[in-house]
Amino acid sequence: MFGFLKSIFGTAQDRLVKKYFGVVKEVNAQDLKLQNLSDEDLKAKTLEFRKRYQDGETLDQLLPEAFAVVKGACRRMMGTPVHVSGYDQNWDMVPFDEQLVGAIALHNGGIAEMQTGEGKTLTAVMPLYLNSLAGLPVHLVTVNDYLAQRDCEWTGSVLRWLGLTTGSLTNATPQNERKKIYESDVVYGTASEFGFDYLRDNSMAFRMDEQVQRGYFYAVIDEADSILIDEARTPLIISGPSPVSRQMYDELKGGVAELVKHQRDLCNRLANDARKVIEQSDMFTDEAAAPTDKKARKQNENDIEEAVHKLWLVSKGTPNNKVLKRLKENPDFRAILDKRDLYFYSEQNKEARANALAELFIIVDERANDFEMTDKGIHAWQDYSGGIGSLDDFTMLDISHEYMKVDENLDLTDDQKVQRKLEVQEEDFKRKERAHNLRQLLRAHLLMEKDVDYIIQDDKVVIIDENTGRPQPG
Repeated sequence: MFGFLKSIFGTAQDRLVKKYFGVVKEVNAQDLKLQNLSDEDLKAKTLEFRKRYQDGETLDQLLPEAFAVVKGACRRMMGTPVHVSGYDQNWDMVPFDEQLVGAIALHNGGIAEMQTGEGKTLTAVMPLYLNSLAGLPVHLVTVNDYLAQRDCEWTGSVLRWLGLTTGSLTNATPQNERKKIYESDVVYGTASEFGFDYLRDNSMAFRMDEQVQRGYFYAVIDEADSILIDEARTPLIISGPSPVSRQMYDELKGGVAELVKHQRDLCNRLANDARKVIEQSDMFTDEAAAPTDKKARKQNENDIEEAVHKLWLVSKGTPNNKVLKRLKENPDFRAILDKRDLYFYSEQNKEARANALAELFIIVDERANDFEMTDKGIHAWQDYSGGIGSLDDFTMLDISHEYMKVDENLDLTDDQKVQRKLEVQEEDFKRKERAHNLRQLLRAHLLMEKDVDYIIQDDKVVIIDENTGRPQPG
């Protein structure tokens, strides 16, 4: 029934696109009327639109004419040299109907999906122009500094031709120039630059004149899936050097390296044992022949089952184990391993999963880029850390409970209680710092690979941005 109705009326998206194409006809009709205007008269439309907006017309009412003005400006700029990324390139684009539909969708807060080469960059110019007529901050958010600079120079030339001001923010933009850039009608930049400026304005600026941003009215996000999903996993954090270093990496790194070594030795032993069983069984070859004897066949199945279980453990302990990676090249084995994973993740098998993983020191979740210490690993930390580790390294103080104990101690004077509470605070800080240092060391050993996640540059570790592939010094 629903399929029949859909075939008559179309989906909600079909009806919306049909509505937008109706607006496109109005844009093209306005474009025809504007073609007789001189360049100066066309440019003067920007001031006219702003006055009409101030007099009460809405942006939606201005949209057909405003988009037509942008289309006309693009046509008149054809063949005009534009300086982009260090060289001159002749302007050669006029928006077609599909780009107009995408521009209307962007103005209305929608997502416009367009294929490579269909002109996403030009599509964004029209809603940027329209919304800038309100005289409020308009931004284009893109994925890297190069695109921010390039788009500002290339498609920003249309906005400048129509009398608007544009600016681009990159990592190289000095702090004292940012306020002036934000005063532009349209600002191009990356999500991180806009984000860090927001954090600085709201956490480090003490006076209004120290803030660089001037508000938030409208933004177009280029490659929204990358910025709103992929990059959003990385928090923006502003920090400065501490006057007193409390880092304990030098003290802890030997014990962490020893603990990780035991984890790898355990997984290597499990992987090699399993590999021998699998190779002897010929379980993935067409010529594989199961033993004819029933008892021997049962034993063979049990051995293979145990081998798969060991390799599943290896996948949770050291996902980059060479033996495991080589075996996973076989799609049949990957399917078997995935089946085992699915089995343990079902609700009724959670206890069996916990018991199985208890054999490891550390559980590594490669997909979530995270890890978890097992009880075995926590107790092993005491044994392998050379006497510097204890269970307290993984237990945080309950400050409220500790303060209550101090207050209830009748043998302490008021001054002694204050001093004892200060000691509790210091102990709490040390435990938290120690736990953080331990976690960072374990993360470096378990989840980060040299020349992939970081590089060594001038005897310093430089993290690689997973989204752009560029070093992030500092």
